[in-house]
Amino acid sequence: MGYHSFFSSVCEKYVLCFNRAEIEKVEVNVNELETRLEKYTQLVLNSAREKRDMEQRHGAVKKKDVSYDDSIMDFSPDAPNGIAMEGYLYKRASNAFKTWSRRWFSIQKNQLVYQKKHNEQITVVVEDLRLCTVKLSSEQDRRFCFEVVSPSKSCLLQADSERQHQSWISAVQNSIASAFQDRRDDNLDRCSSVSAGSVRLSAGEPEPSGREALEEVQAISGNGQCCDCGEPGPDWASINLGITLCITCSGIHRSLGVHFSKVRSLTLDSWEPELIKLMCELGNTAINKIYEARIDEITIKKPHPSSPRQDKESWIRSKYVEKKFIHKLPETGRGTVLLRSSAQRNRAATQDKPNTRPALKPKPNRATLPRLTGTQTHMPKNMLEFTHLHAQSCAQETNNEEEDLSGLHPGALLYRSAAMQHFPLMADALAHGADVNWVNVAEDSKTPLIQANSLAACEFLLQNGANVNQVDSNGRGPLHHATILGHTGLVCLFLKRGADYNAKDIDDKDPIGIAIDNANADIVTLLRIAKMNKEMREMDGTPSGDDTYHDIFRDFSQMASNNPEKLNRRSADMK
Repeated sequence: MGYHSFFSSVCEKYVLCFNRAEIEKVEVNVNELETRLEKYTQLVLNSAREKRDMEQRHGAVKKKDVSYDDSIMDFSPDAPNGIAMEGYLYKRASNAFKTWSRRWFSIQKNQLVYQKKHNEQITVVVEDLRLCTVKLSSEQDRRFCFEVVSPSKSCLLQADSERQHQSWISAVQNSIASAFQDRRDDNLDRCSSVSAGSVRLSAGEPEPSGREALEEVQAISGNGQCCDCGEPGPDWASINLGITLCITCSGIHRSLGVHFSKVRSLTLDSWEPELIKLMCELGNTAINKIYEARIDEITIKKPHPSSPRQDKESWIRSKYVEKKFIHKLPETGRGTVLLRSSAQRNRAATQDKPNTRPALKPKPNRATLPRLTGTQTHMPKNMLEFTHLHAQSCAQETNNEEEDLSGLHPGALLYRSAAMQHFPLMADALAHGADVNWVNVAEDSKTPLIQANSLAACEFLLQNGANVNQVDSNGRGPLHHATILGHTGLVCLFLKRGADYNAKDIDDKDPIGIAIDNANADIVTLLRIAKMNKEMREMDGTPSGDDTYHDIFRDFSQMASNNPEKLNRRSADMK
C-alpha cells in the first residue's frame, strides 16, 4: 500500500504540473490571438479610412470637371501640385495570370505613377516620359484600353469610358511633348548662362558622347531625315539596323520587338564608341537600298512626316517584318566581282586612322562556301549597286584582291562580308535570312563573329544576336581568336558582352594563358580585371560590379575606337 500511495501522489503532482503548463500555454496563445485581432481590426479601420480618402480624392477630381464622364478632362502641365493628370485606371499585371487591378494613376514630374492606397508610396511605371510612346491596344476582351510603351517594358491600361480613354492618351502624349519642350528650354537657358571661357557641363546636360553621337550619326548619308517617313532632324536610332528615326517611327519600331529593331535615343542615352562607329558604317541610304529595293515596283505609298500613325506603322511592318520590298535572292550568279579592302566606304564624318586595324584573316577557300543554284543569272540590283560603289571607293588602292561573291548562300555571304568588313552586304545577308551564327564546317566551323576582326563589324553582329561564346572545331571562341591576334579592342568588347574567359580550347589553353604566352600586357590586364570583377560580384551580391572595372573598360573602349595605336603595346616581362 505504501508503494501505491507514493506512486499516486507523484502522478497527481505530475498531472497538476502538466495542466498548469498547458494552461499557461493556452493563456499565451489567447494573448497573442487578442493582439493579432487588435492589429487586424486596426488594419481594417485604416483600410476603410484610406478607401474613403481615395474616393473623396476621386470625387474632387470629378468636381473639377462636372461632366467627368462626358467630356475630356483637362491636362494641366503647370498645376501647382505638379500633378498634370490623375484618376482611376485599371492596370493589367505582367505576371502569368494577367489579372486586372484598379489603381490611382497620375502624371507628375514627367513620370507616370500609381498608388494602390491613399498616402501609400507611389510606384513608378515610366521613369521618363520622353523615352516612351502611347498607342491604342488591340485587347479584344476589354474596351477603352491603351498601352504605354517604354524601352524596357509596356503597361496595358483601361479607362472607365471612351472620353476618359481619349483623355488619358492625349494627356500622355502632351506630357511627352511637354517633357521634350522643358528639356529644350533648359538647354537654351544653360547655353545662354555659360560664359565664353567656361567649358564645364551643367548638371543634367547630355554627356559629350550623346552630342558626339548625334553629330556624327546625323552626318552620314541620308541620316538627316527619318529613314521611314523622311521627317527632318531625327534624334532616335535603331542600333541593330543602323538607321535614324523620328520619335513616332521609333515608337513603332520599339513595338516590333528587339529581335527586329533596338531603339535608342541619340540625345538621352549614352553611346559606346564602338556603337557610334557601327552607326557611321551604315546609315539610312545604305539600308533603304536593301529594305526599299523594290519600292518602284509596288503600289504601296511610302509615308511622309504628316502621315497618320497607322500608315507609318503599316509601312514599317511591311518593310522590316514582312520584308515586302527587298529583292529576292537569285538562284545563281554570273560572276559579279567585289574588291576586297577596308570597310571605310560610307563614313561621312569620321575616319579611322590608317594602319590601325589588324590584318584580315586569310581568305576562305571558295570551294568551302555554299552557293545557290538555279536558272537566274544575276544578283539583286541592290547588291550590284553595293558592288559598284565599293569598287569605285577602292579604285585608288593598290594590290586589291578581287573576289566573286555572287550566288552565295545568305549565311556564306554574311561569313565572307564579315571578314571583308563590308557592312551593306552584311546587312543585306541578314535581311535575306542569314543565320548570324552560321557555321562554315569546311573551315574549322568558324562563325561570322570569329571572321569579322573589327570593332564595328563585331558590334553589328552582336547587336543582331551573334553568340559571343560559340566556338569553332578547335574549341576557340571569338575571345580566343581576338587574344591570339592581339586585338585588345575586341577582347574588351567580347568581355563586356559576357565572353567566357575561363573557356579552354582543345589544347587546354584559356585566353589568359594565351595572352601571357604572347606577352600582351593589356589583354592580360583586361582578362584579370574581368575575372576579379566577377568574383567581387559573387561575394558582394551586386549585379553591376565595381566602378573601377567600368572605368577601366570604358577607357580601353575609348582607346580602341579613337586611339588604337596606344593599344599596340607589348610587354616583354609578362612571362
